[in-house]
Amino acid sequence: MKLAVFGANSSTGRHLTEQALAAGHTVTAAVRRPEAFPLTDPQLRVCAADVTDQAAVEQAVAGNEAVISILGVPYGRQPVTVLSRGITHITDAMALHGVKRLVTVTSRLLAVHAPRSAGEKPLYERFMYRRVLYPFLTTLGRTLYDDMLRMEQIVRATELDWTIVRPSALYNTDVLSNYHFGPPESPGLYTSRIDLANSLLREVTDNSYVRSVISVFTTEGVPTFGDVLKKEVMRIGSWDHK
Repeated sequence: MKLAVFGANSSTGRHLTEQALAAGHTVTAAVRRPEAFPLTDPQLRVCAADVTDQAAVEQAVAGNEAVISILGVPYGRQPVTVLSRGITHITDAMALHGVKRLVTVTSRLLAVHAPRSAGEKPLYERFMYRRVLYPFLTTLGRTLYDDMLRMEQIVRATELDWTIVRPSALYNTDVLSNYHFGPPESPGLYTSRIDLANSLLREVTDNSYVRSVISVFTTEGVPTFGDVLKKEVMRIGSWDHK
């Protein structure tokens, strides 16, 4: 399969690119700074494509059979629009070039604001999320999550064959593990980036959950809440595995 990956130079994006190439796919890595992308392969095309640049996005999408979007920005107090603007340019480019399959990433924290699957226990009913994590993250990342919601709404309104994947709190490891992927009943708290990458590749090839919102979370070897808070949110220290 010919895949275009936006956000390919993120930790998840690099895992995804490596896994896709190892599986025999052809990958277009759409990144803002091609010179900083560390991977090379005969089946890899690295192109400069800021998602706010419609023409560049169209060039990255052209000739591919599917698109995976892993757009993300750091927490901040300023209004965020790059996610909704970026996904608009991506979906418009897909419509222009006749590319139907889209898999994109948002966050399990959005489930607080969205309809739940039958039997699903929402994150905010769990003590750690209700009293600590959810209030902290949604205050710190309010503008980010607002734009993620806009991004989901844009994707849902298209006629594409889309899947929205919502990971839980992300952390680094270099070990692919067993993980939950599907409609959630009791969502897990953490998702490794390598598991997230694998789930994205799995979905774009298997097409098991077209036009669905799916969760992914790691089920073994997960870190502590303190580690995720310190290393992912406060940026103190580093993981043993990158």
